[in-house]
Amino acid sequence: MALTPIELFASCIHLHQGGKIHAGTRPVDSGRDGWHLRAFHAKTGADVHADHWQVHPEAEEIVACIIGKMRLYLRPEEPGQQEEEVRLLAGTAAIVPRGRWHRLHLDIRSTIMTITPPRGSRLEERTDAQADFLTPRSYP
Repeated sequence: MALTPIELFASCIHLHQGGKIHAGTRPVDSGRDGWHLRAFHAKTGADVHADHWQVHPEAEEIVACIIGKMRLYLRPEEPGQQEEEVRLLAGTAAIVPRGRWHRLHLDIRSTIMTITPPRGSRLEERTDAQADFLTPRSYP
């Protein structure tokens, strides 16, 4: 079997629990099996849903900053607490705990890789969303 390169930014990669890996142009309907690996370029807050909180109730998530600079925010678990901020520079990653609401904020254009469960993720619109999260910016 000849190996061919996988274009990360144009592929949906599914890591099955049994060890098989599938790469294609569309997501695989795998039920609840395995993980999805996704790599993408983010230019604005809209590319990372900065105006929404996200949660994965069934598993943890890895968020990796390959190139760039961004912040991962964890929503407070109790009223009156502050958001927890994790700064991610190029070459760093964070593991988002299972069931923890989170969001991303770009400091500059970034290349991001995530590994998430294939099902169960939810988005919730932020009530405190600022317009600048969605405004396209010019970067050098």
